[in-house]
Amino acid sequence: MAELIKMPRLSDTMEEGTVAAWFKKVGDKVQEGEILAEIETDKATMEFESFYEGTLLYIGIKENETAKVDAPLAIIGDPGEDINSILGDQTNKSEKPNEIEDSEPPKKSSNDSEKTVEKQINDDVHVITMPRLSDTMEEGTVASWFKKVGEEVEEGEILAEIETDKATMEFESFYSGTLLHIGLNEGDSAKVDSLLAILGPSGTEISQYLNSAVKIATEDSQKEELKIEQKTENKIVQEIDTFEKTPETIKSGRIFISPLAKKLANDKNIDISTVQGSGENGRIIKSDIENYKEPAVETVAQPIISSSDKQEFSEVNHSQMRKVIAKRLSESKFTAPHYYLNVELDMSETIAFRKQCNTIPDTKISFNDIIIKACAVALRNNPSVNSQWFDDRIRYNNFVNIGVAVGVDDGLIVPVLKNADKMSVAEISATVKEMAGLARDKKLTPEMMEGSTFTISNLGMFGIESFTSIINPPNSVILSVGAIIQKPVVKQGEIVVGNTMKLTLACDHRVVDGLTGSKFLQALKPLIENPLSMLI
Repeated sequence: MAELIKMPRLSDTMEEGTVAAWFKKVGDKVQEGEILAEIETDKATMEFESFYEGTLLYIGIKENETAKVDAPLAIIGDPGEDINSILGDQTNKSEKPNEIEDSEPPKKSSNDSEKTVEKQINDDVHVITMPRLSDTMEEGTVASWFKKVGEEVEEGEILAEIETDKATMEFESFYSGTLLHIGLNEGDSAKVDSLLAILGPSGTEISQYLNSAVKIATEDSQKEELKIEQKTENKIVQEIDTFEKTPETIKSGRIFISPLAKKLANDKNIDISTVQGSGENGRIIKSDIENYKEPAVETVAQPIISSSDKQEFSEVNHSQMRKVIAKRLSESKFTAPHYYLNVELDMSETIAFRKQCNTIPDTKISFNDIIIKACAVALRNNPSVNSQWFDDRIRYNNFVNIGVAVGVDDGLIVPVLKNADKMSVAEISATVKEMAGLARDKKLTPEMMEGSTFTISNLGMFGIESFTSIINPPNSVILSVGAIIQKPVVKQGEIVVGNTMKLTLACDHRVVDGLTGSKFLQALKPLIENPLSMLI
């Protein structure tokens, strides 16, 4: 089934986007999660992933062309599939499917009419939906409201704080009026485009808008679940001619269940083998899990054992950040073939260099700042490591953008130092401090966390001597930095007190071979051990 891909809203203020580059041509195969194009927004140029797999049948916006959000961007489907009906809905059935005419506006479906019902009834009433505040955001959580129902809101005023998968961001109102309704309480999560709030003149009856929003949300949810179920069904079996409807809905040992239903079952700890499916051919669907009741079990009287010990625990729901960390790192660990290279450094000269630098007024650099600068210089001279893996190509970057892992309460985020090889150690120090502060306050913007070509994770300040990290995709390596340890070492045939530090380079073997990774560490080692060499 062909899927229409529209120009995405990649920032909170984005109204239109420009296609900076296409990575696929019409007729090319596209995998789910593969980079389809680069989209230039009002804030940054961002990679846009495909949410579907199939053949690229149509490109609606050429490179360097600009279009409004939700304009037809591409169509992905099966080779030879007829796309005229899809294009007809968008272009009034133009005779040339590869050209989008601007002379006539596309016909609105009944659903489109419902979504603009507030405009038809009262131009002063505005239904505000959950915005898409990052390129990977699928749902958001209301961290806090700055207005209460009944209060006046001015255009440009901060309405709420929204927690995305990457950061907590302030959400401005694009309208003025009275806050008539709040659709999500603080701490509640909802999909992008779900009802967030309603603004309008004081005293306006809003039931019609609520009913319309609920209807649209229900239809969208049903369509999305149907798409997911159809897609999964196609992956599981190509053709089902006969299927025996049994309580377990099992064929060849497999239980047929929709992904959404499976997720709900996992969340509720329900054994899916005990669920009877009501879907087509006995397939387990969402409603089966929601309406599931535990089967009655015979109980045998047991002696009562008294105990004064209470086993207590607390639980918290996954944050958006934690969900995305789990998803991305799991994909990386189980997709990229990791291997690890270790090296031990003599840090004596580095300690002296840092101490001397910090005698300069208003200067306070860390060992991590020196390591970042050394990595930037080494990457500039070793582009094979400054690389990224994509399903159909390897990208060797001519710029050096270093991501620095920062631990926060909800997990781990990676602000990015753009063009780090062109920065001084002092500039790196100031930038890292600023970004770390923004990270802990959840004030990093999406563009501050995009575009890394190399990542550094440093646990040395916590006394960790050595460790391994999971590669941050699509990058091909990540460097783990341990603590500086004072221990006996051999210098010029004598045992003396030395200061050493261990580095571990995790490499994606699809991109970086052992020789390539070793040469990088061989180039990095003298830069860290003798930082003055970077200034020459």
